[in-house]
Amino acid sequence: MNANPVGGCAVWYQREIRLSPKVRGFHLITEELVDQLPELRSVSVGLLQVFIKHTSASLTINENADPTVRGDFERFFNHAVPENEPYYQHLDEGSDDMPAHLKSSLLGASVMIPISQGRLNMGIWQGIYLCEHRDYGGLRTVVVTIQGNGA
Repeated sequence: MNANPVGGCAVWYQREIRLSPKVRGFHLITEELVDQLPELRSVSVGLLQVFIKHTSASLTINENADPTVRGDFERFFNHAVPENEPYYQHLDEGSDDMPAHLKSSLLGASVMIPISQGRLNMGIWQGIYLCEHRDYGGLRTVVVTIQGNGA
């Protein structure tokens, strides 16, 4: 166990970030988020929470190097939660909408990442995914909250 004394003053930051529109699928957004969070550099020890304000998209953390992983995720979830099931009653927004709600619930609306010395403390092969479950999801908004101790 690495014992690091926590000093400095407590800091809290929160903002909404509008992500660029993505096609249906699983997309790395780590850099897009970090580029809009200069406050990260002022946090020596803390946490970043990212929460998506939508019910047909989700967030997760997974492989950031091989893009075939993201394609496999999309194919798996399309197989596990197919469109046009006869038991779906929520049909007003298209055949991709109800499966998008289910996929979003399975993956979740938020992720939490440790911050160490002004950087996200993730594994070398980890990245934050925006999981776009709609054919035409449009702009997506996340709320990011940083809490921790300043340098």
